[in-house]
Amino acid sequence: MIKKLLVIIFFLHTFSIAAEGKDKEIVQLPEPQYDKGLTVGEALNIRRSVRSFSSKKLVLREVSELLWASSGKTFDGTTAASRTYPSAGGLHPLNVYLVTGGVEDIKDGIYKYESKDHTITLLKEGDYRKSLAQAGLGQSFIRIAPVCIIITALYNRTGMVYGERGTVRYIHMDAGHAAQNVCLMSASLGLGTVAVGAFIDEKVKNILGLEKEVPLYLLPVGHPSGK
Repeated sequence: MIKKLLVIIFFLHTFSIAAEGKDKEIVQLPEPQYDKGLTVGEALNIRRSVRSFSSKKLVLREVSELLWASSGKTFDGTTAASRTYPSAGGLHPLNVYLVTGGVEDIKDGIYKYESKDHTITLLKEGDYRKSLAQAGLGQSFIRIAPVCIIITALYNRTGMVYGERGTVRYIHMDAGHAAQNVCLMSASLGLGTVAVGAFIDEKVKNILGLEKEVPLYLLPVGHPSGK
């Protein structure tokens, strides 16, 4: 009886999620280009923290590459699909959001990246970069960068398997892997970014509309000034 009840609850929850997403605007991102850009060694060598951005917009192709690098699906034709970052137990507790204020062909707004089908779903329309900069202790470059990638974590997903070690160590290792991927892809695309950890969690959560997730990284990305 309990098993049947759990199954019913699961399907009701799934139906509810599907109904909620029915009217949301979904953008299909261009297919990632695996064989373009710099070598890993070249990207590592030129990667720098960038806090000064030009007003030049990003194109959707660049956004696609950045988000795929953060947590996109990988498949080499012989093994099961995985993600671009290694994760303890293959649990992948991270979610990735995109705050835009300067991307060609899409609306300004807050999007959630869906790695399963390489899409972004519009959650809120409007330019939230100023609010995000205020949540980031007034760091103005967050407002100037055309996009900001935000990495959040669902602590229970890893904690329920690995306990305290999972929540205080493994999740933060996962987030570090994902953020470095964004930094290296930015370098490969001729863009700049910086890993920001100085922000007020509750304000970022309110901007994104989060409940259970905890924000771990802000990664403003854009064309470096003078380029």
